[in-house]
Amino acid sequence: MVTIKTQLTLDEFLTLPETDLNYELINGEAIPKIPPKRFHSRIRGTLCTLLTQWCQNQGEIGIEWAVILKKNNRDWVPIPDLLYISYSRLPLDRFIDEACPVPPELVIEIISPDQTFGQMSEKAIDYLNAGVLRVWVIDPKAKSITIFYPDAPPQTKRDEAILTDNLLEGLQFTPQQIFQQAGII
Repeated sequence: MVTIKTQLTLDEFLTLPETDLNYELINGEAIPKIPPKRFHSRIRGTLCTLLTQWCQNQGEIGIEWAVILKKNNRDWVPIPDLLYISYSRLPLDRFIDEACPVPPELVIEIISPDQTFGQMSEKAIDYLNAGVLRVWVIDPKAKSITIFYPDAPPQTKRDEAILTDNLLEGLQFTPQQIFQQAGII
């Protein structure tokens, strides 16, 4: 197991050796991210497929891709379940094996059994404050998607409510499609 000192700089965190666990940098500490369980994994896979089909030639989807952000004026490196970043924010010709260096347009977090909606809502606000433009919080138990905006109250979509967004032009599906395709009915 990797021994990690209590307070890390961003550079120290980014140069930690790779291990079987993923770590997020939170308040100067490397915090292990709990590996996802089955439903979480299936939802992430379904969303990755749908989003990858949608974003061809306009951006990319990252699966558990660390993002370099700021939280309360400190370096913060979360690992969202999924993210979308356009080629206008991160040009394709900047093809480097690194943590995402700019805030993506969209971050998606799927609530795990040990997390609460309240905890994920706080994290969504942190993402927005750091420059992310949209955050989706997926609740497998409620079979819902709550969309957080920087300039409007969150909206929760369920069942056959169509999920569209001017920021994500042409993207259109329903929570029911996601959960059905993931086999979580």
